[in-house]
Amino acid sequence: MKLIHKTILLSATALGFLSVGGMAQARDLTIALSSEPSSMDPQFHSLTPNIQLSETIFDPLVRTDSTGKPIPSLAGSWTVDGNVWLFKLHPNVKFSDGSPFTADDVLFTYARVPKVPNSPSSYTLYLGSVEKVEAVDPLTVKITTKGPSPVLLANLSALPIMSKKAASGPAPEGKTTVELNRGDGLIGTGPYKFVSWKRGAEIVLDRNPNYWGNKPTWDKVIYRPISNPAARVAALLAGDVDVIENPPTDDLPKLNKDKKLHIQETTSVRVIYVALNQSKEVPPGMSGTEGKNPLTDKRVREALSLAIDRKAIVERIMDGVAQPAANLLAYPAFGASKKYSTVPAANAAKAKELLAAAGYPKGFSLSMGSPAGRYTNDQRIAQAVASMWAQIGIKTDVETMAPPVFFKKRDSYSFSTYLAGWAAITGEMIHPLMALVVSHDPKLGLGTTNWSHYSNPELDRLVIDASKTQDDGKRSEMLQRAANMAMEEYAILPLQFELSVWAMKKDVRYGGRSDQLTLAQDMTLAK
Repeated sequence: MKLIHKTILLSATALGFLSVGGMAQARDLTIALSSEPSSMDPQFHSLTPNIQLSETIFDPLVRTDSTGKPIPSLAGSWTVDGNVWLFKLHPNVKFSDGSPFTADDVLFTYARVPKVPNSPSSYTLYLGSVEKVEAVDPLTVKITTKGPSPVLLANLSALPIMSKKAASGPAPEGKTTVELNRGDGLIGTGPYKFVSWKRGAEIVLDRNPNYWGNKPTWDKVIYRPISNPAARVAALLAGDVDVIENPPTDDLPKLNKDKKLHIQETTSVRVIYVALNQSKEVPPGMSGTEGKNPLTDKRVREALSLAIDRKAIVERIMDGVAQPAANLLAYPAFGASKKYSTVPAANAAKAKELLAAAGYPKGFSLSMGSPAGRYTNDQRIAQAVASMWAQIGIKTDVETMAPPVFFKKRDSYSFSTYLAGWAAITGEMIHPLMALVVSHDPKLGLGTTNWSHYSNPELDRLVIDASKTQDDGKRSEMLQRAANMAMEEYAILPLQFELSVWAMKKDVRYGGRSDQLTLAQDMTLAK
């Protein structure tokens, strides 16, 4: 009888459940991340691996659903009258340390955003339209915008609310990024609370006992960064993890046939692109240009774009798990014009003609930076682009590195060109344009991820005016004009739109999200 009892107990444990008083308790969940967060500070770096962790520990006033639609979160309702928004906060909400959530925490959070130093991709992008934030009473927040702000709700979804009590400190921003990275002040109202972060190994979260929303499924969530795609699959097949991000595209046919697994594929709003350093000075890694930067010449930028066979990248490297991109958002997304809805065929001969006309018949040399493992097949895509450029005489030295290292070097303009990605949280063109091609001025929330020196005042005006235009038809027309201008000038070279894929054990379910966030709180046990 003892042997039988022990066998039953071991079997229950192996399945991840323990029976207590006849009730089945939820098991822990282990998720293999394709890229480790660069920080736990929810306002340091607007980057998907960071955002998905902060959205699990914290809550914003308004969040977005899996399709990008704004829905209530800490704010149960809101009204708008011209430029004035009133947000009614949920009562009786507590932070994970038991302290009450009030309007003062919202004011502290939003005031902290521009004070965070050295942000690689600043959250000021999301507050650019905000003139003033006030507490009407402990449960009412008043936000006055600089003009009509049609995407304010989506913007606020990117700003999780911190605890004023926990995150205050002597530095201008309160608790510093270094302090938050070790968990000091990392207190939120979200479904899980921070336990520990061992860089390169694991991030551990426990269920928040004070959580105000629906009780999440899992007692504990463990995130393990495994940048090697084959290693992620091996960990899943061995049962070491429950869910993995971004399984290798060439493994998907095999994984789809495995009855022990469930595969989730979701169309994303992430564009993978190549940015070109258009500074007046010769950028690092460039040679053979007689002291000039040829990337300032539109003909050269067009030649580089024409040399890229985007369809071949999707078919041969992505195994069809992507869509070739001719714009920063796929048509018919809001503000994306039909003019750039299809990708033109690669044309090496014309590219060579353009280079010769620009004065570079023999080409030149440049560098390309790329993260290793941040995006699906990112290193392979960078190498493919370099190979295509070589066919028109552009010798490209590809430098790949861990994502945190890449972003730091990118932000110091260390490359001639670089490969990266951007996800549009709103589903319209404002944010890709505002972040990637509008002139770089993070203090105003403009061009926060434009590290290419591209600047066009007319395009800036169109995008900024569009962000204040309430009329959907007029706003769409302005965004289309701005996007067309960026594409006509080859300000940035879009390559493809990713298809988001997750692989998981057959008893776990995750519906996926268009913004590619991997959110443990939205994962459940299969019914």
